[in-house]
Amino acid sequence: MPTKNTKFYSLLLLLADILVLLVAFTMAYILRVHYDPRPLLAPVYATDYLEAFAVIVPIWIIIFASIGLYNASTYSRRLVEWGKIALGAFIGILVIIGWEYVTEKHFFPARLVAVYAFAGSFLLLLLEREVFRLVRGLLFYYGRGVSRVLIIGDSGATSDIAASLSNTQRSGYKIVAIAGPAKIVPNGLHIEHFSTVESALKHVRELRITTIIQTDLYDSAERNQLILGAAQVNHISYNFIPGEPEFYTGKNTVDVFLGYPMISVSQTPLVGWGAITKTIFDRIISCILIIVLSPIFLILIILQMILNPGPIFYISKRLSRFSQPVSLIKFRSMRPEYGRRDAADEFRTMDRKDLADEYEQHRKVENDPRITSFGHFLRNSSLDELPQLINVFKGDLSLVGPRPILPQESKFSPAKTALLHSVKSGVTGLWQVSGRSNLTFEERIELETFYAQNWSFWLDIKILFKTVAVVFRKTGAK
Repeated sequence: MPTKNTKFYSLLLLLADILVLLVAFTMAYILRVHYDPRPLLAPVYATDYLEAFAVIVPIWIIIFASIGLYNASTYSRRLVEWGKIALGAFIGILVIIGWEYVTEKHFFPARLVAVYAFAGSFLLLLLEREVFRLVRGLLFYYGRGVSRVLIIGDSGATSDIAASLSNTQRSGYKIVAIAGPAKIVPNGLHIEHFSTVESALKHVRELRITTIIQTDLYDSAERNQLILGAAQVNHISYNFIPGEPEFYTGKNTVDVFLGYPMISVSQTPLVGWGAITKTIFDRIISCILIIVLSPIFLILIILQMILNPGPIFYISKRLSRFSQPVSLIKFRSMRPEYGRRDAADEFRTMDRKDLADEYEQHRKVENDPRITSFGHFLRNSSLDELPQLINVFKGDLSLVGPRPILPQESKFSPAKTALLHSVKSGVTGLWQVSGRSNLTFEERIELETFYAQNWSFWLDIKILFKTVAVVFRKTGAK
């Protein structure tokens, strides 16, 4: 919800970034030119350097803006902001080097100046943003620049939004009142409660409301118009957040159709250039990993032959994008005679009804007697999933995505399955880094649905890094 305060904050960040970049580039020049006795690549005088910087800095700011460094969705999340600062600084340096190559003019008097400029700009921008975050939090804590909010609605979304915004120091919003059933007021949130919209709107000025958030449209058009009209009359911000977000998640476009605003909803934002970028990234990274990890592949194959006689790999039919079947490749961890039928049927054949019931309830079992000793090692270390890199290189899977499900699992949640399969399944995903085997089947589906509807390249990178940490800690591995 962009407000005057967020726009002003973004402007301050922009101006501070320009100043920080000037300091970083000046320090880089001074360190190399004045404190390093080695010869320079080209004589670039300080005045020429600063004049060139004045031409270059708007390009850096445009790069920063294009990757979202001045959006609240970025500067409100520390790790996302850090990653984008690193990317922006790197792209900016590449632009300067490319400009030097094309024009055959020297911006940097020595190559080390470019290194200093990149490192200095990255570190100083981080420091600047952290100082801004600290000051902003303190201002919010003392009530400065805070939006005073009236939330109107009667759904679960109303309560969720109120609870999420209740931390004023972090959100910049102070929940002043809620209009709706008493049950939607979050526990521990001491605010004004109004049972009707009309009574709440009468107190807008008295409560000094600056923002109205409506989460549900009422059957009466007059009632909805009353809310919007109250915001317009009092010159305050009005925001409508639908209480049924599944109709608005994914990639949305807003257009005008026959004079009416029309919202077109896609199942996932992973379309167009995003899908192309993800595919190229998957192929390159999987190829590199297969080459780098080939000695480990060879060792595991030999150990399989010695400690786990039988087929080295286990091929499982799974469903991926658009519910298309793929042959999932894993190192075999079960005895050769198992894994060919549904697990519940195999447990019943073993006269283990308890395990069959456990599997049908949770889609997993705590102690699976079908797994060999070496198979337990493979699963606990996640090494059994290494061959899936071959699936990624072939294009069957992605590095990150919803877990490929068994064909028989699709019947448990047909609507959710359709959403999951709007994107390609992955070797790792949001559920693996959020508890892995400790999560229930329903929680796993919810997380993976969120991923499909809210995909971004940065989310993929974050999940990949978290996967490495999870594997080394063996968090939730079974």
